[in-house]
Amino acid sequence: VQLVESGGGLVQAGGSLRLSCAASGSIFSIDKMGWYRQAPGKERELVAAAASSGETAYYADSVKGRFTVSRDNAKNTLYLQMKTLKPEDTATYYCAASHVDSGEYDYWGQGTQVTVSS
Repeated sequence: VQLVESGGGLVQAGGSLRLSCAASGSIFSIDKMGWYRQAPGKERELVAAAASSGETAYYADSVKGRFTVSRDNAKNTLYLQMKTLKPEDTATYYCAASHVDSGEYDYWGQGTQVTVSS
């Protein structure tokens, strides 16, 4: 399974961005998918996740009400719509997917940088 993120960039505080994650390869083996982020000097954290059906499973408290995760299984793509961005949202955002047999995030994208200026 290969995951390729896109959509990152530089935005002013209060602005919006939409990240995309295109999956390819053994798509049938993917179960849940999610977005992680890692800021410099901080640990990687799970931001949002969606189950295989596309139902939202999880949002970090810090993004609830501002971020929306969605999944288009027909396009093998995961999205993260980010609104009302804050400087503290600045990080590298990673797409991740779990194998149906493991329950863990086994597959990772290369990451896309999101920078929010104040």
